[in-house]
Amino acid sequence: MFWAERRGLSNKTSGYVTEFDFNENAFEHFRLKVLQFNGYNDEWLDFVTLNRNPKAKQPTHDYDIVEGPVADDKIATRINDYLAGKVSKQDFLDELKFIRDTHQICFCTTRSLQMLDHVENTEDISYEISEIGEKVVEKLMIEREIDELQATDLFYKSKIFTQLAEKSTKFYEKSWQEIYELLKKELA
Repeated sequence: MFWAERRGLSNKTSGYVTEFDFNENAFEHFRLKVLQFNGYNDEWLDFVTLNRNPKAKQPTHDYDIVEGPVADDKIATRINDYLAGKVSKQDFLDELKFIRDTHQICFCTTRSLQMLDHVENTEDISYEISEIGEKVVEKLMIEREIDELQATDLFYKSKIFTQLAEKSTKFYEKSWQEIYELLKKELA
């Protein structure tokens, strides 16, 4: 809930939480390419810094799912120090021994997202937003001849998406075509 409220405040909207069930059998049975880190370690740091490097070719990996510790705000500051050469790799990793492990699962591809089942909540508008978003992203890919990642970024970073996610605007009641037309105007 904390992150939803924080994101809502930064976007001048009300934050919300969407709940999904994840079938962990997906790790073994659906031939997903998975990268798992069992705690903070050398490989984890290399992966995180690669993904935070603005000069790295995007996307930086081809994994469907990445699982491991979170590089939260406190750790991110030290990562920046490491990248700036202010702290050595070994010193950074030694510092992490005193930090409580956190956990996240990152679903990096559409294929991995298909392993999630939305948990319905009558107060939750995320299902409608997700349905609209899916169609808008597909249309962006076709009309602009761009890949899924580019289309997803365009949509989810737009002002239209921010308005769509704000329950009070009732944009979620509009058709995906209406939302797409509004997005086209914003992107023009």
